[in-house]
Order: sequence, then C-alpha cells, then structure tokens
Amino acid sequence: MSEAVPLAYADLKILQVESPTIAGHTCKVIRVAPPGVNFGTLFETVAKRIKDVPELHWKLGTKDRAPAWVKDKKFRLERHLVAYDFSHPVPVDQLNGIVSNLFSQRLDRDYPLWQIDVVNLDDGGAALIWRIHHALADGTTAMRLGRELLWEESATPGATVPAKSREAIREADNVRRRAHLIHLFEHEFKRSKGPSPFDGHIGTEREIAFATISLSDLHDSAKSSCGATLNDAVLSLVAGSLRQWLDVHHETHLGDIRVKVPVSLHHGDGDGANLDSYFLLPLPVNEPDPVKRLAEIHDGTGLRKTEHDAEELDALLKRLNHTSARLTRYYSKFEKDPRRFALNVSNVRGPHTDVTILGSQVESIHSIVEIADRHALRVAVVSLGDRLCFGFCADPELVADLGVMADGVEVEAERLHTAASPASA
Repeated sequence: MSEAVPLAYADLKILQVESPTIAGHTCKVIRVAPPGVNFGTLFETVAKRIKDVPELHWKLGTKDRAPAWVKDKKFRLERHLVAYDFSHPVPVDQLNGIVSNLFSQRLDRDYPLWQIDVVNLDDGGAALIWRIHHALADGTTAMRLGRELLWEESATPGATVPAKSREAIREADNVRRRAHLIHLFEHEFKRSKGPSPFDGHIGTEREIAFATISLSDLHDSAKSSCGATLNDAVLSLVAGSLRQWLDVHHETHLGDIRVKVPVSLHHGDGDGANLDSYFLLPLPVNEPDPVKRLAEIHDGTGLRKTEHDAEELDALLKRLNHTSARLTRYYSKFEKDPRRFALNVSNVRGPHTDVTILGSQVESIHSIVEIADRHALRVAVVSLGDRLCFGFCADPELVADLGVMADGVEVEAERLHTAASPASA
C-alpha cells in the first residue's frame, strides 16, 4: 500500500458507531484440537506470513489533515499476538467468560486495530481469541485474513495464488467490504407489531454463548422436509432457540420477531466484489412444529426473493443518498428503531474444508459481533467444513441465560432432523 490511504465513508461510519457502551470490533473464537499450538512456533509462523497481509499493519492516522489508514512503521507483533496466561491451562468451561471479558475491552487506536489472545485449555487444545475492528474487516474479510495469516487448507496441485492475484483479490474484497458496511446503516422501513424483547439501553458487559451443528444434516433436513434452503433452516433454528428462551423468560410470547437478513446482490462468477443488501423477515417464534416453522420462513424468504425486495431497497437508498442529505440523516435515525427489526442474524461462509493450524485440527470458528443500543442480542453464523458454528452475543442485564438460546439451536436441529427423517413420515 502507499504510505497513507484516506478512510472511506464506510470506515468512518463504523468508527463513529463506537461509544462508551459499544465496541467497534468483531471477534473470532478459533478452537484448536489437542495438542493445541506451541505459542513460540505460532509467533514465528505469523511473523513470516503477516508480511503479505498489509491490512494488519494499518493504524489510524491522517493524510492532508483528513482521517486515513497509515502504515505503522514501528509495528511490533508482540502487541497483537499474545499469550493469554500460560502459567496453567484454562478450564474449557471458563472459555466463554474469558471471551466475554476480552470482547468488552477496547482496541488501542494508537496501533493496528486487532489482537489475538492465545489460550491453552485443560483438554489439551487451545483457543485463539481474535478481535479485529469492523472498520478493518467484516466477516468475509476476516475469513480471508485467517486463511492468509493462520490456517493451512487442504492443498491441491496448482492451488498457490500468485502475488498479483492475491493483491487483486484483496482490493476487490475491500471494495465489497466497504459497500457492505454502508448497507449496515441503510436498511428497511417497516415496524414490528409489538415491542422487541431485546429493546433496552445496553451497558458495557457482554455474555457469550456458542453452538455447533452438522451443516450437511441441516441442509438435508431442510430440503427433504419442505424444499427449504440452508439459510432458511438457519433462521428456523434461531426462531426455535428464541422460542425456548421466551418460554423461560416470558409468560407469553410477543408475536413474530423481526430479523434483518443479509442478501448478496452480486451476480458474477467470482466472490471478490459482492455487494450486500438486506430484507426484514418476521420469525414465527410461536410455531412449535419445526417443519411448519421452517416452511413459513421458506415461504417468506421466497416471496422476498421473487419480488426482489433487497434489490429494490438497494436502488431506493442509492437514490435517497443522491437526492437529499436531510432525508438521509432522518432515515439514519429512523432505521435504528428496534421496531424495524429486533435482531440481526448474519451468516458467513467460512473454509469449505477442514483446516489446521500448525498441524492441529481447527474444531470450530465462532464469530461474535457487537450488539447495539436497543438491540441487546446478536447472532452470527460461520461455516467450517461440515459444521455450522453459531455465536451469540448479548447484554446480560437485558438478555439473561444466553446459554438457553445456544442450547436451543442444537435441540431444534435435532428436532428438525427427526421430523424430516423417512422413519417419521
């Protein structure tokens, strides 16, 4: 890169999201099977590979008095890749608490906005807790950076990507990422019929919970039960997990819960320059039957795709931005109303096959995405080979017992699998 790159509009917007209660980073929790990783060897490996990952050398600065990304000429890897506490292995059941504590801490804006804490676990494995600012990477970019920096994928003849091609992929990904971030602030208009159960002014503490299920089992169950897609099934599991949580914390359900669903607007052969929009969808949390719930969600997403809701929204907002700054400002406030949507559910494609770090198997990659004021819950889903990894993040004062939701994902996946199996027909 050049010595300085002006911050794009999307970068500035995501930096402005930060407040005393909202951090601007995302977090990837990478579980590594026994024997885990040797920290010294990992440090040496990352030190070699990071030379070809320029984004991770960027820090905030100025160019011609305007905000810009500038290269940290005094970059020190030991500021960013650290051993959490190697005096003794950490019990596995304490990992979520460690992630919650680290996620609540801010990244230092005097240095590149990322950090990996390496935790040795008492099962012989390890966890890499990777915080990276959303202004540097969204979910898709983080998966690319993970491939470039950390893990080894199954090699095939001719699989090496030339340096020039890597640079082209990186630039295309940055274009896509910035367009995606803009759409985080410019979305739909409808209101929910009832209040959101996650509406409240958030504090600084976070609770984290994880779930992992079989991707192929969920795909097959969705297809055989009602011809639904994998994405439909993900939303159905989230709806079922919310139902289980509501059963514990509310005497009656509050009606459908509206979620924001990402949609790719890219129609080419590559995936480097995807553009993203969204539509809003009511999740039928009052429906107890997993197949009926999935069918209703499948009908809803199908209708929105047929009527090109996301494309229409994208075009409308582009016209709005070019027509009226006043309306754009008004809408920026308008769309944050929790009755537009109660919950954001993101779904990112991770490595297609199993991957390793220093020869040890990566068991899971869970993503944690920051919540927002009056939106006290967020769900992020990442695939890894044949696994789907669900990450839940919430304000514990507003959303208690987050583990009930995470457990509910696995329970609902098994219920759908049983209902969709030939023996149950």
